[in-house]
Amino acid sequence: MKKNYFYHLTFAMLMAAALAACSDDKTSPDTPNTQPGTGTETDVPATPDTSEKEEVVGFTLATSVADGDKTANVLLTAKDLNAGSVSPVGNGLVNDGATEWVFYGDSYLYALTYNQGNAGTTRSYVLGADGQMSARPNEYKISRFTSFGKCGKYLLTSSTGDGPSAYADASGHLPQMLLLTYLDVEAEMATSSDSQNKDTFMAENFVGNGEYVTLSGFVESGGKLYSGVIGMGLSPYGSAAEGGKYIRDGYADLVKTESGGTGSGAYEKGELQGTQYPDECWVAVFDNERLEGRKLLHTDKISYPCGRYRSQYYQAVWAADNGDIYVFSPSYAKTLADARQQTVLPAGVVRIKAGAAEFDAGYYFNLEEQSGGKSFLRCWHAGGNYFLLRMYDRPFAQSGYVANQLAIFDGDSGKLTFVSGLPAAESITDFGKMPYIADGAVYMPVMTSDGYPAIYKIDPATATAVKGLQAEVSTVTAVGKMRLLD
Repeated sequence: MKKNYFYHLTFAMLMAAALAACSDDKTSPDTPNTQPGTGTETDVPATPDTSEKEEVVGFTLATSVADGDKTANVLLTAKDLNAGSVSPVGNGLVNDGATEWVFYGDSYLYALTYNQGNAGTTRSYVLGADGQMSARPNEYKISRFTSFGKCGKYLLTSSTGDGPSAYADASGHLPQMLLLTYLDVEAEMATSSDSQNKDTFMAENFVGNGEYVTLSGFVESGGKLYSGVIGMGLSPYGSAAEGGKYIRDGYADLVKTESGGTGSGAYEKGELQGTQYPDECWVAVFDNERLEGRKLLHTDKISYPCGRYRSQYYQAVWAADNGDIYVFSPSYAKTLADARQQTVLPAGVVRIKAGAAEFDAGYYFNLEEQSGGKSFLRCWHAGGNYFLLRMYDRPFAQSGYVANQLAIFDGDSGKLTFVSGLPAAESITDFGKMPYIADGAVYMPVMTSDGYPAIYKIDPATATAVKGLQAEVSTVTAVGKMRLLD
């Protein structure tokens, strides 16, 4: 399909729309009111409409249109995900984009932006009476995050970073602490965790082996908050603790003798990058979003529970509809350079029964065995006891693996089934980061090299997909349902 002309035309129109929107935002207090959708001006309030109104509901797609090295981000709305097409021409809200788009129920859409350099701000959106998305007034510059999740009235973002100088050791090394941002969705407020609370937010020696950790994802079940615990190795603070007590025998050469690296691969002198315990899995259970009442659950059936891409740690701990917690591991540690830090465990899944304080001893499934040696990048709950996995096309032991396939895992039978009905794997260039789950189906954006992105409806019970709505854009990052707020 030839899309270049359309992209050039669309991009120019979107930029014009964005400039017009910026101009409209700069109205003075004396500017007359404008009735939404009419384009007419009035100096008096409109007469209230007392007639029965149809409920305003729609589907929102977080999309982008690329033209060379330029990209325009647009929130499109559509009435149906099962058929038809939608275009950004004369439709949608131009916005700054996001690292992750997160739907909070069907009322709010958050654009979480990793705030590094000039990456922009985090803000939220709602559906307007005209069926289009509109930005809420508040913006936040939240701290960098490596994972996120929901808890009660909050969206949480998390990362691990330096603690306060008051906690430095005798050599000046700062301990690593868990850094959380709490986005109060309805109140439209953002607050940060109290890093002064050393007992609650200390990431050092989190599970007792001296290593610092980061958390991957948050999921609520049975009044508790579950999160994957990812061992990060020894910080300079941890490697120096108690005379090097936590450096395993035969691992001392892994401690960095000078600082170096860039981006997510940067390291400090005295640091041991990557866990020394790749054949273990830990899950933290908290009483609330403040990480109080922490309990730690451990198993050696799988490796640590998260997918990984650059600085992001993708959630792999999910709750089924009956409250059971399923814990997945792609065995990402197989990709590490040093054999001592590579796991021998295959990608797999274990379970914590609803309300239990330990892993289900009789539940384990080897996913690599069922997939021909393949692992996965990330996963999502797909309703009931089903889970959707974004699979790699070949084992980690081979080079050039890409995550261009989908599979359904049935938590009851333990069976992994690749999804049929999708475009040819070699033509798939990407999937959405956030699918929409409703009425026993999964709606997943699929990008290909030979056509526009489309939303595919997947039946988890049969692992079959059917093409639905097509979007005349470059990328669809997320899709969800939105409803007009009361």
